[in-house]
Amino acid sequence: MRIVQATLEHLDLLTPLFVKYREFYGELPFPDSSRKFLEVRLRRKESVIYLALADDEDKLMGFCQLYPSYSSLSLKRVWILNDIYVAEDARRQLVADRLLQTAKKMAKETHAVRMRVSTSANNDVAQKVYESIGFREDTQFKNYVLPINSD
Repeated sequence: MRIVQATLEHLDLLTPLFVKYREFYGELPFPDSSRKFLEVRLRRKESVIYLALADDEDKLMGFCQLYPSYSSLSLKRVWILNDIYVAEDARRQLVADRLLQTAKKMAKETHAVRMRVSTSANNDVAQKVYESIGFREDTQFKNYVLPINSD
């Protein structure tokens, strides 16, 4: 398995797994809109996407997508691990661990103060993976969401 940073050339490989990730969280597939969304993020350099490629490189095993943010209190960068997904047939092969370790390395290299991640309250598997590489539940701040135009 190799971990590489996604480019526009990877869109056709990434989109189907991104669609499965969205479906996992109960969203409709929308493959064309999903591809366009990823394309815009990559073109504008608004996110960093890492891909876990099988040794033959024709198969995508998983991906993670991070968005940059900043902390006014620490005056430093923060990375938001917004998306991570491993293909069903690639699970239990430490794909998520490798992706997370790569993301953690990038965060250190960009002098970030921290990475943030959210997951479903009942996603015990993801919680254990996050905790295994050093994520800790935030006890200092409580997070809230304000839906906008959620008709």
